[in-house]
Amino acid sequence: MKALKAIVLCFFITTITFANVAQSEKEALLALYNATQGENWTNTWDLDKPIDSWYGVTLKNNKVVSLDLEFNNLQGNLPQEIGNLTDIKEIRLGFNKLTGTLPQSITNLNDLSVLELYMNRLEGELPQDIGNLTNLTILKLFSNSFTGEIPTSITHLENLKELLLGSNFLTGEIPASIENLKNLEKLSLIDNKLEGYIPVEISALKNLEELVLSSNNLIGSLPYQITDLESLNVIMVSDNNLDTEYVTVTDKSNQPTIMGLPIEEGVATDFDDD
Repeated sequence: MKALKAIVLCFFITTITFANVAQSEKEALLALYNATQGENWTNTWDLDKPIDSWYGVTLKNNKVVSLDLEFNNLQGNLPQEIGNLTDIKEIRLGFNKLTGTLPQSITNLNDLSVLELYMNRLEGELPQDIGNLTNLTILKLFSNSFTGEIPTSITHLENLKELLLGSNFLTGEIPASIENLKNLEKLSLIDNKLEGYIPVEISALKNLEELVLSSNNLIGSLPYQITDLESLNVIMVSDNNLDTEYVTVTDKSNQPTIMGLPIEEGVATDFDDD
């Protein structure tokens, strides 16, 4: 009888804990907890308490809409079940120890507007279907070990304001279709293995404020049309194989003037003088 009461009580607690949250979302959260050693997180979850009390989880109308576990000692792979969080809008998992590849299921999260996975140990190629995340405004994947080319579909994300892919091992060329990102304000591809020319199509990004392309294998020259971007105040293109090294000086109106210096003069730095 005591055993039966214990089982009933356990079922009752579990029902309260997961009350009104879809089974698929419960399973996604538990899969993340188990796959990333949740018991060793800096701020762990008490699985016997309601989900809305779990650290970093935000619910709205009994739907998981935000997951913020930055600096929380997550160790392991992101599970495929994360794709079951179909109403989530923000995923912030930066500054952890995540490994493995980015699960393909993450491209099913159509409401996602913020995806931050920077400063981890993720590897492999970026999903070719990443362009499905058409509501993304912020994509921060810098300081991982991603390889392969930048998927062309990433230029379908017309709502993007920040695209930060620096400090990975990305190869190939910067896609000319980047001109589709009309709302882009920050573009950082620093410290990769990108080749080819800096596409003149970047000059179509009228809202661009920061352009950071240093430490790649880019060739040719910085397209002069980029100097027409009125919002641009940070330009970094040093440590490439360009015909000219560039120094950027901001004038009193906070507009950058780009000066090309011959390679043989040995100037290899960019700076933005506030």
